[in-house]
Amino acid sequence: MHWFLPTTGDSRSSLLTGSATYNLADAVGGNERPASLEYLTQIARAAEQMQFDAVLIPTGSWCLDAWTVATAVATQTSRIDMLVALRPGLISPTVQAQQIRSFQELIGDRLRLNVVAGGEDAEQRRFGDRVDHDQRYARANEYVSVLRGLATGEHVDFLGNHFTIEDAFLPTATTMPPVYLGGSSDAAIEMAAEQADVFLTWGEPVAQAAAKRERVVAAAQQRGRELEYGIRLHVITRPTSEAAWQAADDLVASIPQEQIDAATKEFAGSGSVGQQRMAALRPKGRDRESLTIEPNLWGGIGLVRGGAGTALVGSHVEVADAIERYINAGYSQFIFSGTPHLEETYWFGEGVTPILQQRGLLG
Repeated sequence: MHWFLPTTGDSRSSLLTGSATYNLADAVGGNERPASLEYLTQIARAAEQMQFDAVLIPTGSWCLDAWTVATAVATQTSRIDMLVALRPGLISPTVQAQQIRSFQELIGDRLRLNVVAGGEDAEQRRFGDRVDHDQRYARANEYVSVLRGLATGEHVDFLGNHFTIEDAFLPTATTMPPVYLGGSSDAAIEMAAEQADVFLTWGEPVAQAAAKRERVVAAAQQRGRELEYGIRLHVITRPTSEAAWQAADDLVASIPQEQIDAATKEFAGSGSVGQQRMAALRPKGRDRESLTIEPNLWGGIGLVRGGAGTALVGSHVEVADAIERYINAGYSQFIFSGTPHLEETYWFGEGVTPILQQRGLLG
């Protein structure tokens, strides 16, 4: 189980907080809790106390830099891993390998990599990247290959379509962090089959998530590889089902219709296959029944927020039941977030985690 650091800020009332690619100045509810080192550390320490294994640190136009946050927060915690999102190709893979080695040696092998290869074209152009969708995955494949080679401590020569590396090396070998990669396109699945240690999906319905996993399993088996599988979801959990659903209703009630209309228009033009799949789940109405995709899977977040647009909602037992359904579908890692992130860390850690432990579902 992993948690999320909202490096664009946090809020009690806005579903947009934590979004990596949305300007919070446009969000009603605003940025009630800025992403200060103190607050992000508070969340990470709470996640550590509540036995989460890692915190995901996102990358995006309105985020704080993920590497800076990871380094700063890691020094304020003792055990929890930093799952750092990175965009391959924006800096040299040799420089990236130096960053990895530095982190692992100074912090103590507490690093995981979330390779963000795809995404929206407009978002990539903000960073000076004009490579098209499929080529971004091909480039990410080469990038990770170089990182893995350098981690061994050997000298690396690499000639690819995107990188030409001559006699690159690290002074000493380092622990190569596990590579997490998500995506729904054919290019993403092929790259994951070759390079990922953990394949990620946004929170689709169980049957749909299971079918996607089978596509990746087949592609990985062709390469003689086995992966782990993870899912990215929001969560709203309370002692009773009604209390959880009321919290969800309150969040939706605070969203102006103009924000929903603007998001609808934006998502319709998305070039991301994953975002298109999320948009297909997006409900037409805003009432509780319309927003319920399947038992305890709620689509309210997808009304206004790109990326992961679904949440598990319900009592602690119901949320544990939903997690178990995903586990039975082959998913073994979960990245959760909440509104606000600090309080929801405790709701989940004190309410759901003990149930999962009692069922033998957590190591």
